[in-house]
Amino acid sequence: MYPSLPSLNALKVFDAAARLGSFKRAAEELFITPTAVSHQIKSLEESLGKLLFERKTRAVLLTSEGRLLAQATSQIFQQLAETVNEITSSKNTLTISATSSFAAMWLVPHLESFYRKFPNIDVSVMTGEEVNDIERDRRIDLAIRYGQYDKSLKNAHHLVTETIGMYAAPSYLAQIEDTSEVQLLETRWINPSLPPLNWQTLLKGRLEDMPVRQFDQEHHVIQAALAGQGIALVSSLLVQSALRNQWLVPYRGICEDLSETGGFSYSALIPNRHSRNENILAFVSWLREALKVPAHG
Repeated sequence: MYPSLPSLNALKVFDAAARLGSFKRAAEELFITPTAVSHQIKSLEESLGKLLFERKTRAVLLTSEGRLLAQATSQIFQQLAETVNEITSSKNTLTISATSSFAAMWLVPHLESFYRKFPNIDVSVMTGEEVNDIERDRRIDLAIRYGQYDKSLKNAHHLVTETIGMYAAPSYLAQIEDTSEVQLLETRWINPSLPPLNWQTLLKGRLEDMPVRQFDQEHHVIQAALAGQGIALVSSLLVQSALRNQWLVPYRGICEDLSETGGFSYSALIPNRHSRNENILAFVSWLREALKVPAHG
């Protein structure tokens, strides 16, 4: 028996409010009303004799005692969830957050090799261009980030640094008689933190009057190139399959001295709560192997 402990339900409500930083968002996650959340938190504070939150006009902030309790509840509920999952299921499901283009053009086509090595682990892919807070969003077990690699991030594992190349369908290139007639295709980044990587920066003033068509997603640029709509400026990593099948080929007609240039990096970011999770570490190891990158930090 643990007579000094508050109710499990109150601790669960507190954990959600602490993790999300909002009574309203905690209520949405738990499918109860914000008033019920507030009542549970108040009862918990009264039982402990300590304030756990500072109530602001539009936000709630953890007190020092609240932060201490939040660390404990986070670890305990995560451990409990993992143990229950292990007991009740012969399979484990990992939820991987990745950009839409990486998921569509590389991750999903390669997952079968992961399943062959780890048949008892399922993978659910969550796509989006926004940068999720993986410490608060417990739906995410691992995030594959795209951009400048930040080695100062805790539990971050560098996967690969891409190169950017020019690619087009052979049928499209066969009909080009003059380079001034080509249609250029590029990605307009949704993520504002990514520096521009486009035809203008690549050609450094040599673009002249050639038309450029932009898409919000890199895999849309690749699909447009596959459909014979122009010459794509895209990651060599994402067109591996298309190049192997000769659906796309490298193009050097605009500037023969420049066929590829350095791009951004992909890295795997593990939430602190999963830093020692064997299934997640196995997935990261598989990623590195599949991307043919040495397994070092």
